[in-house]
Amino acid sequence: QVQLVESGGGLVQPGGSLSLSCVVSGISFRNYDVGWYRQAPGKERELVARISSGGYTKYADSVRGRFTISRDNAKNTVSLQMNSLKVEDTAVYLCYATWWWGQGTQVTVSS
Repeated sequence: QVQLVESGGGLVQPGGSLSLSCVVSGISFRNYDVGWYRQAPGKERELVARISSGGYTKYADSVRGRFTISRDNAKNTVSLQMNSLKVEDTAVYLCYATWWWGQGTQVTVSS
């Protein structure tokens, strides 16, 4: 059974930082592309960042330079470091591995 468990969401002020983690089990993690999507109320789900099995990264234009995605194949973990957070980053952040999804973790940026 494949499981993706996110952690690290919460409430932060504009300009602050948060780090999200996703532990993946049930697959050969190192062989899969993984990443993060987000979905805000009333908006479509959008790709935030992804990292390939070979370590290549891709970011949404809206987060490039502020967010950093990384993976630790020894720990079956993909992480998202989010800096200089903006109100518009508020969303549920979902971890994915190719076609499997986590339940999501809420990130709220508000003063």
